[in-house]
Amino acid sequence: MEVTRGLHHRRTLYRAKDTACVDVCPVDCIHPAKGRTYDDGRPTFDEVPQLYIDPTECIDCGACVPVCPVTAIFVMEDLPEKWHAYIETNKNYVDGGKFQPDKYQKVSS
Repeated sequence: MEVTRGLHHRRTLYRAKDTACVDVCPVDCIHPAKGRTYDDGRPTFDEVPQLYIDPTECIDCGACVPVCPVTAIFVMEDLPEKWHAYIETNKNYVDGGKFQPDKYQKVSS
């Protein structure tokens, strides 16, 4: 999952659904949140295999990194090779700050 914002580092989150990162995020950029429905049609928490970082909303503060109990959030340069496919997975969920239903459906099917 790729997150780019200005000159900030890129971050990626590989297949994880623990919500400790959601709870500490000051800008609400990790989706979908438990118990929330979205007007743009994106799936709910129970309907997805992992959480996704929205690159437009993320301010790269790093608050999510130390609380993730499964070490699923990385600066892009530190992402292990075996998880590089998750970069595209995140982009297919949200790109340019918008949910991508057509791209997401193709990947999740």
